[in-house]
Amino acid sequence: MAQVQGDSKKRDWRRIRRALYALVSAAFLVPVVAFVITYFVVDVPDPDAIAAQETQTVSLYYADGSKMVDIAPGGTRSKVSYDQLPDVVKHAVFAAEDATFEENAGFDIKSIVRAVWIQLTGGQSGGSGITQQYVKKATGDDAPNLGRKWVELVSAFKMNNERSKEDILTAYLNTVYFGRGAYGIRAGAQAYFGKDLDQLNPSEAAQLAGMIQGPSKSEDASYRKRRWTNVMTQMVDKGWLSAGERADFKEPPALIDRDKARPTSLSGPRQAIEDQVLDELAQQPFGLSEDQAERQGVKIYTTIDPKAQDAAEQAVKSVMDGQPLALRQALVAVNPKTGGVTAYWGNSGPGTTDNAQTLQQPGTVFQPFDLIAALQQGIGTNSVFNSASPQTFDARQIINGEEHYPCKASCTLAQALQYSINTELANLVYNRVSTKAVADAAHQAGVPADVDGTKLLVGENGGNPDISIANGGGSTQVRPIDLAAAYATLAADGQRRSPHFISKITFGDGRSFDRPDDTAAAFGPNSQQIANSVTAAMAGGAQQNGLGLNGPWPTAVKTGAQPISGPDNAKAWTVGYTRSLAASVWVGSDRYEPIHDKDGNPIAGNGLPGKIWQSFMNGYLKAVNAPPEAFPPAAADLPHAPTTR
Repeated sequence: MAQVQGDSKKRDWRRIRRALYALVSAAFLVPVVAFVITYFVVDVPDPDAIAAQETQTVSLYYADGSKMVDIAPGGTRSKVSYDQLPDVVKHAVFAAEDATFEENAGFDIKSIVRAVWIQLTGGQSGGSGITQQYVKKATGDDAPNLGRKWVELVSAFKMNNERSKEDILTAYLNTVYFGRGAYGIRAGAQAYFGKDLDQLNPSEAAQLAGMIQGPSKSEDASYRKRRWTNVMTQMVDKGWLSAGERADFKEPPALIDRDKARPTSLSGPRQAIEDQVLDELAQQPFGLSEDQAERQGVKIYTTIDPKAQDAAEQAVKSVMDGQPLALRQALVAVNPKTGGVTAYWGNSGPGTTDNAQTLQQPGTVFQPFDLIAALQQGIGTNSVFNSASPQTFDARQIINGEEHYPCKASCTLAQALQYSINTELANLVYNRVSTKAVADAAHQAGVPADVDGTKLLVGENGGNPDISIANGGGSTQVRPIDLAAAYATLAADGQRRSPHFISKITFGDGRSFDRPDDTAAAFGPNSQQIANSVTAAMAGGAQQNGLGLNGPWPTAVKTGAQPISGPDNAKAWTVGYTRSLAASVWVGSDRYEPIHDKDGNPIAGNGLPGKIWQSFMNGYLKAVNAPPEAFPPAAADLPHAPTTR
């Protein structure tokens, strides 16, 4: 009997082993068979056929359907042969895109495994080397799924077997898009630096190669610097550039004027609009690179209202005429009902920083988020906190500006916001709501958690911000576009919508894609009541600061500045809204220094930025004959019982 049971167990184990052998064999053979089948099915891309595809026009339209600009079909092209590629250019491209290109089999297995794992765990990752990128460009298929990645990998392997490395690299560099309307490495060198390839130094080669990943960000100085630094570091690590040579290059190379690089694009301040539109096109939910858009003849319908843009440009021009040339400006207007950017002034043309996208200290225009945090915790706008000046919190002295407010030592929080009483709001934040709650309120309103890898509204080592956040100082930084969007949330009864430039795209084959609606209650179930209470507290700010409008439009306004010493400021702001439009205006310089107007007076929020804001709002609202929409009253069901601290 024992022998029979032993034989039975042996037979069971044999069956298990055979099943395991079969599973292991299948796990090995199925991918191999699939690889072989795919290998014989896929075709190796033809570089000439790819170039022929990239000939259609991308057109941009204003919100009213009128034409903004046609982006020239195919941009600028100029092919090179392999022997025309200098070593410094090849090494820069390898450092930027595929360090093992000269040795790998068309793909880097480590990068593939890492990309697959990220995909399986719900993320998105490229993991593509030069050969795979060329295949992806040839097919026009950039879907973030494993099926597409599999075909891309096999195609790259086949191309690696059938073409030389020299042919692959040349085909890739003749077709890849570099931004500024330039297709191919030679056209890129001309568009960026006005040079032939053999004239590029290592720094210029690194900058050009680094832009392959983000060609639509060619005018973004901070992005260019990050990519340049990364490629230069990789070139040193791989032995393609000595540490001594690297030390000769302190900063990224300067670019030639955008107008010289691409004369068919928009000029002046509207060029920044084109840059933002093309950058947004490459992001979700659209996910189209500029070269993909050109292959498909895309029409892009923007949110820019031509009347608003005209009013913005006229306002900046009229107010800043004769002012010091060192002063910089930014103006962003957002439609609270859609989230669409209605008007945009980021810079004055080629070679200048887009200030609407630049992080700045907001000063007291950040204070509405203090009140939002208080309302979320049941502290009403009639509550009273100590407003004596100065006060000290964690060894940081907080003082009030010129004490022109009538309430003196018994100001309510609504009055503290209206009159920018720094000590009272710091007292509120320090003793009751917390700095993190203020940061959270700002994020809920629309200030992003990070910008290009820089985390916003955090303290040292990523911890909670310090008390300076109560009045928009210290490490508190936001962009003008962020404040326009956050204030638009208040104008929209607490309904947050992401600021955007594109409302719809249509393809050459007739398909269209509308931007999805992402409306959400910013501050939870009491979002409308909270927003309306903050608006009511700010409603008197326009008249108080001399920024009332020449029409029947109820307005909520806040001014602010980044103080240096005494009456001097480094930056100045005005941000405000009606029911139909929210606008943020910033005036400053490229350096941390006192800013003065043409008469030598310090610039405050109600100075040049206030005049620009007022002129813009008057001009646009009159041009469209905007109706006088009243703000809702402060919510009666939120707590308003006085609380003295």
